[in-house]
Amino acid sequence: MVTFPNAKINLGLRITSKRPDGYHNIESIMLPIAWNDILEIVPGRKGLQLHLSGLELPSCPNEDNLVLKALRRLEAETGIVLPPSEIYLHKSIPFGAGTGGGSADAAFALIAANELYNLGIDKENLAKIASKVGADCAFFIYNKPQIASGIGDILNDVDVSILNSFHLLVIKPQSQSVSTKAAYAGVTPKGGITAETLCSELKIPVEQWQARGILINDFEESIFPLRPEIKEVKDKLLSNGAVYASMSGSGASVYGLFRNENLASAAVDKFNNCDVLLQKINY
Repeated sequence: MVTFPNAKINLGLRITSKRPDGYHNIESIMLPIAWNDILEIVPGRKGLQLHLSGLELPSCPNEDNLVLKALRRLEAETGIVLPPSEIYLHKSIPFGAGTGGGSADAAFALIAANELYNLGIDKENLAKIASKVGADCAFFIYNKPQIASGIGDILNDVDVSILNSFHLLVIKPQSQSVSTKAAYAGVTPKGGITAETLCSELKIPVEQWQARGILINDFEESIFPLRPEIKEVKDKLLSNGAVYASMSGSGASVYGLFRNENLASAAVDKFNNCDVLLQKINY
């Protein structure tokens, strides 16, 4: 079975409090985007065997890869022993980008194993398993626009049709990569932000978001002074026609929303040594 795990962006990311377990509570709107890895699971001969290709991977034992962690968690939570499987993961989504590539791979592995082996686990329970693998993983089980609360595991549908006339340009400087753990270590929780806050901001015309500080990403405050190259990407997007630009997640990707497709296409040429995604928004 072949699947195509896709990345996401965060439309606003507010860090509201630090939890006793060391995690942080957030409020964010998460949107699937068209950066894709390729994940294939087929019956094998011995255990769960993971084979990696594509982008050069950070030094990490296979057993620490989120795909295998997700499948091991599936077995632990359900008591099901998965049949021997060969798992092939081809990486195209950039690492350290704040776009959830590893979380997507984990979630899609759960979905694929569930379907391939006829396990009969519904989406709600798959999402519960996914949330124990990583904070963003549950989002990719549903893989549609959602407001994420808690550590990112409390999900509710959200109408983002206001974006459907826009073109999305995502830029990831190849020289930049941000550790999520390190990014959280540098933030100060703001408090007082709710899902309702984001929903009300979402109703304001997109052209006003930047000037009014609408749907901001709290990570920018701590990341930009440390990584000026990432801030430069945001500034360049805005100076080349984006009506709104923001870092995604904890970075290093930055995206811009363009009304005009030609402006968005022309802006691509302004970014050298970057991974780039340009797509029309249609949620």
